[in-house]
Amino acid sequence: MSRVTDIRYVGYAMPDMEAERAFYADVWGLEPVASDDGMAYFKAQGHAENHVVRLRRDDVARVDVIALAADARADVDAIHDRVVAAGCRIIFAPRDLTSPGGGYGFRFFSPDGLPFEVSSDVAEGSKRTMARWDAVPQKISHIVLHSPDHKAAVQFFIDVLGFKLSDWLGDFMAFLRCNQAHHRIAFLPGPPCLNHVAYDVLTVDDMMRGISRLRKKGTDILWGPGRHTAGNNTFSYFTTPNGFAVEYTSELEDVDFHAHEAQVHVPGPQVMDQWGVGVGGPQTMPHPKPDPALFQPAEV
Repeated sequence: MSRVTDIRYVGYAMPDMEAERAFYADVWGLEPVASDDGMAYFKAQGHAENHVVRLRRDDVARVDVIALAADARADVDAIHDRVVAAGCRIIFAPRDLTSPGGGYGFRFFSPDGLPFEVSSDVAEGSKRTMARWDAVPQKISHIVLHSPDHKAAVQFFIDVLGFKLSDWLGDFMAFLRCNQAHHRIAFLPGPPCLNHVAYDVLTVDDMMRGISRLRKKGTDILWGPGRHTAGNNTFSYFTTPNGFAVEYTSELEDVDFHAHEAQVHVPGPQVMDQWGVGVGGPQTMPHPKPDPALFQPAEV
């Protein structure tokens, strides 16, 4: 079955683009990617993906696109056909892409109205071998979304995009995989919106050094440091200048994509955070509200 195999990037729009640009380049630890289309692109240093963040100025803060990877053009076409059969609204059909790195892909709105892209054949960028204490992102680790019918959203990602269920936290949070990583997408109940985007750093030491750097540059931690149970990954959450939640994480476990069997974790303080020593909690994260541009495609 043709399926999604990874995450490429997240495109955001926001009123204060310069503050967001400075955050990703000078605080978060991404590298600018050259472009001439008026938008800002950033790549992670430890991965060959052309870019992991796209920024565009707008009067409102919104998600422009969540871009996912497929292995080949034939996979893009097959996924497109399943998305159409599922009744989703297509933003544009499969075509050659003009963003940095090019490629071949299509965009659509999920049943909840969030914009997604599926692409293949995107040119790779440079990468370097990361070392302990670098304390900057290697790549996007995972994305967490809200849905008013989160169980239906989970089934859509399984049946249409080819994800597999890794675990549930109670009956309110589902973790989905599209490769060996325990989860690349997760769903929570709530209005249709992005919860946060997480970035892998090399080790827990890199996460702690990153927390220190962020604090020194004026961005304090919202929740963490800690270690989740589902996926066993460490975590620390922050917000960008325009209010988008982001995470440093490390040590997300790998599983067998085909054979891993999902389990249900019973919610509790030491399930949400096995360490129990950090600041904040889920209640300190930004309160979810519907993305202001549901079913409204970005012009680019």
